Amino acid sequence: MSTEAFVYDAIRTPRGRGKKTGSLHTVKPITLVTGLVDELRRRNPGLDTDRIDDLVLGVVSPVGDQGADIAKTAAIAAGLPETCAGVQINRFCASGLDAVNIAAMKVRSGMEDLVLAGGVESMSRVSMGSDGGAWAMDPETSYETYFTPQGIGADLIATLEGWNREDVDRYALLSQERAAKAQAGGHFANSLIPVLDRNGVVLLDHDEFVRGDSTLEGLGSLPASFEMIGELGGFDAVILQKYHWVEKINHVHSPGNSSGIVDGAALVAVGSEAIGTELGLTPRARIVSTAVSGSDPAIMLTGPAPATRKALLKAGLTVDDIDLFEMNEAFASVVLRFCKDMGLSAAEIEEKVNVNGGAIALGHPLGATGAMLIGTIVDELHRRDQRYGLVTMCVGGGMGIATVVERI
Repeated sequence: MSTEAFVYDAIRTPRGRGKKTGSLHTVKPITLVTGLVDELRRRNPGLDTDRIDDLVLGVVSPVGDQGADIAKTAAIAAGLPETCAGVQINRFCASGLDAVNIAAMKVRSGMEDLVLAGGVESMSRVSMGSDGGAWAMDPETSYETYFTPQGIGADLIATLEGWNREDVDRYALLSQERAAKAQAGGHFANSLIPVLDRNGVVLLDHDEFVRGDSTLEGLGSLPASFEMIGELGGFDAVILQKYHWVEKINHVHSPGNSSGIVDGAALVAVGSEAIGTELGLTPRARIVSTAVSGSDPAIMLTGPAPATRKALLKAGLTVDDIDLFEMNEAFASVVLRFCKDMGLSAAEIEEKVNVNGGAIALGHPLGATGAMLIGTIVDELHRRDQRYGLVTMCVGGGMGIATVVERI
């Protein structure tokens, strides 16, 4: 007999610059997670850790500091009971959101009652792509499957849609402005947990990637990130074999209109109504539906729309029912394409989509971002007294993922 899955709490670390000079570089990824477990205990006195069935963590580069099953190791290190299991999952950029979705599935099936789910990625300590993989590393496989880096796909989307550099930079500037405003207005305060050192000294208490002083002129002066690798590295030629009617890819994405490399972690407490009543926990949202889907793996970044349609169908909702969207800003053109595919008007984009900025301004700690977005959208639904939110992300291999939540 199925039950409902509720979000009882959703917290995250700040996003630290993903460089050796970033404020979180000295903090081990496992420490980012255990710090959040400690905070969940503090914020929720009724949270009986003996009742936690599992800890599910998304990690996109599960090697080095993030290797093996970091979720079970973190559960032990955080002092959770030996009965709490732990599993690390990898669905590329969607790993953190999929961790939350898996937790919801466990609860809704009735097989488990209380699950902590989220993700962690310390990109300054474990570089993106360091885990290898046949798709990127095996020439035969990559050539036969039209493998190209995601940035090439983002540039191809812009080319196909006729969006130029100014178009994508204008969206990036909007993201920066919104993030700076949200940061100044304390919109992240409920979920953002400062990272402390072992002496209790604050290492970071805000998202340090935000550049509120960005200008359109400054963004336009940044070099295109994928032009050289596309033209000289041969990736343009690979993808244009499939999109043969396109004469040339217009490379418009730069560090300023692409998602930022950062460190960070997030945790979401997902449980049944019965466990919440038993432990005196107050639900903040209900997970209504989830979905994964796929699209062309060569262009790779158009999966959010089909995943969103699937999740809405499962929920019995339409796009008009959704009050807020969190669409991960992997690249500016990806958000613009999603909005076009879903038929969102300029006014709806202004009022509903990434209203507090996104990964272009805040950064994208790969394995954690999706879980962070759950907290962001639940907080904003409460702040605005609105009902339905939808989180969606593009994913490597052409996949898409979506989660519909309802404010309680």
